[in-house]
Amino acid sequence: MPKQIEPKMPLKIPYGVSNFKKVRSEGFVYIDKTNYIAALEQAGEHLILLRPRRFGKSLFLSMLEHYYDTQYVDDFETLFADLHVGQHPTPLKNSYPILFMEFSGIETEQGYESVYQGFNHEVKNALKRFLTRYGYSPESLATMDVDSSPQGKMKDFLRIIEDQKVLLLIDEYDHFANSLLGNDLNLFQSIVGKGGFVRSFYETIKTGTQRGIIDRLFITGVTPIMLDSMTSGFNIGKNLSLTEVFNEVIGFNRVEVEGLLSSIANTCPTLDQNTLYDDVRRWYNGYRFHLNAPEAMYNSDMVLYFVDRFDYKRCAYPEYMLDENIASDYGKIMAMFSIGDRDTNYTVLEELLNQGEVSARYQRKFDFDKGFDRDDFVSLLAYMGFISLQRKTLSGDIFTIPNYVMRELYFQYFKVEVERRNHITISDRAILLAVETLALDNNIQPLMIELEQVLKLLSNRDSIWMDEQHIKTILLTLLYQSSAYFIHSEREMNRRYPDILLLERSPFKVNYQHLIELKYSKKSEGEKGWMQKKLEGIEQVKGYLQLPTIAALQQLSAWLVIADGERVEWVNVVG
Repeated sequence: MPKQIEPKMPLKIPYGVSNFKKVRSEGFVYIDKTNYIAALEQAGEHLILLRPRRFGKSLFLSMLEHYYDTQYVDDFETLFADLHVGQHPTPLKNSYPILFMEFSGIETEQGYESVYQGFNHEVKNALKRFLTRYGYSPESLATMDVDSSPQGKMKDFLRIIEDQKVLLLIDEYDHFANSLLGNDLNLFQSIVGKGGFVRSFYETIKTGTQRGIIDRLFITGVTPIMLDSMTSGFNIGKNLSLTEVFNEVIGFNRVEVEGLLSSIANTCPTLDQNTLYDDVRRWYNGYRFHLNAPEAMYNSDMVLYFVDRFDYKRCAYPEYMLDENIASDYGKIMAMFSIGDRDTNYTVLEELLNQGEVSARYQRKFDFDKGFDRDDFVSLLAYMGFISLQRKTLSGDIFTIPNYVMRELYFQYFKVEVERRNHITISDRAILLAVETLALDNNIQPLMIELEQVLKLLSNRDSIWMDEQHIKTILLTLLYQSSAYFIHSEREMNRRYPDILLLERSPFKVNYQHLIELKYSKKSEGEKGWMQKKLEGIEQVKGYLQLPTIAALQQLSAWLVIADGERVEWVNVVG
């Protein structure tokens, strides 16, 4: 009897695990980033590194904590022996008591006092943890309860440990401030701006660096919205966020992602490996933090989610390509569209969806006392990961949407904005049923009825100027409300660019894939112009159907859609 081959076990993926010791001691996969430790030490003593949400910052900071902490000296071989820094340790390994602070859990919706108390509580707990961990007296701990202010507690702490040299690690330094900025700009400025307790707190930290007590510090966050406040009092921090050398310090590069995906490829040999790599790249790649960096980065948490939730039994992708918790996070960040002039921000959103890119000057810091303009808004989107630097021109920096995840979130938000600005309601249920009918029955009529209804509602308002690109954006907005298809807009196919391709995506099964070409006919051109556009469009679609890459698509149905801003007609085109 032939010996049965045991299926290979999937990798143990540390999705949602940010404790370095847990990752290393419990057999989780770890992508080695320790080769950056020496470079960070050479870069300076007081460092700041910003990256989008859910990018792996906390695990990186935890790695630094376990590397430098004096109390982990006996764990060094276990944790680091097979990593780069284990083979090339620096003189500073296990040489510091670590003061660790993290500011992600502060309630921001209840006003100034709530934020103050939350910040103060985090500072007090961090200082007490340090004093307890490193054997200070109960009297020292009690001192942390005497002074009521965060800066007062920090002053007392520095006095208690004045003979020490410590490493200060701060994670999510701006988390509460990002929430404040989206909800209440005035409250944000009163807390973070001149005279605010956050600035006073960092002024105290600066004192600690000047006295040599805080020998080194490393701060992570998402945006530089507090850097002006923080560095006004603490002006010796070095921001590494947009430097070429540290482009890959957090997040995954191509080789690292392909290594993770190899477990899927080995377990599911029938799954086309190139398709797998291409799909993951389209969903999660596209973040570049310096134009000269050799490659764009993947959002590490999103990749880990994909590998962790992959259905190895059926060799199918996760039903949701983005964790609902992450989607919720990014949904909250969409509140940023209300900062400053909402109409200007909406114009930026339209540019991104209609033209695929937006131009602005990349801001390194923000000064909200001077206002909040278009450059500030676009830069904020870039720091948060909604757009990424693509190229430079003489007039400014060019940003594009980095990947499919962000594109999907944009279109879902765009629907909300269209409804809000035009006081209309677009039925989610009707759209989902229309896409289902298209997918299973090759019937585009319900979708076109929904498109026509939206266009008629919008035609009575002047907030959106109708042309072919805008109509296409509205159609894409409807399509993106469903997860049935992988939606490609103007994807290059043999040097031709069909308007919309709807391709089957795992784990969903559809009976039909679709090519949709859209033509806009001006009302002023009448029926003659309409017919001319229709004939041109039919020939164009027939040309697409002759392309080898399109002809190879299974169960492909091709459509021409003609619209004038109110009226919609569709034709099923046969090659």
